[in-house]
Amino acid sequence: MINEIINQLDFNYVYAKQLVSDIPEDKMAFKPGPGLDNHPAFTLGHLATACANLTKNLTGEFKLPEKWQKLFMRTGPGDPTLPEPDPAAYPTKEELMKELNNQHERLIAFLLKADTTRLEKEFEWRFASYFPTYLDRIMFISANHYAMHLGQLAAWRRAMGMPSALGSIE
Repeated sequence: MINEIINQLDFNYVYAKQLVSDIPEDKMAFKPGPGLDNHPAFTLGHLATACANLTKNLTGEFKLPEKWQKLFMRTGPGDPTLPEPDPAAYPTKEELMKELNNQHERLIAFLLKADTTRLEKEFEWRFASYFPTYLDRIMFISANHYAMHLGQLAAWRRAMGMPSALGSIE
């Protein structure tokens, strides 16, 4: 099961890189219209923060650059906080991708040495009725949550008149 989760994480990371590869720096925090509030800068930072938070749930260690938690962490559906509209509030695309890669690698390193008996233990959170264990939470964040946000980024690209990023992945 761990290898399958790592495959999901690896694919999502490659897709995230492809989704932003051709976005100009000055468009990273642009909102093309209503309902497209999660612009690329927010999305990359939020995914890095989600990986850091998941690693914290599993290891107790939360490592992120200063200010990232406030800028990118959300409590989930119903959180009224919208991404900061000021592009100057965000790290550069290069910094965002570097931190996403860093958090990706930290999470995978943990998963490769994870004690599977610990992963079967219950984890209390808002979706525990659907995903009751640590392993369930890992699967949700690594596949569902990641993919939901990448889908938002794909929709952002379409609104900007950009081509499909998925079609260019081999």
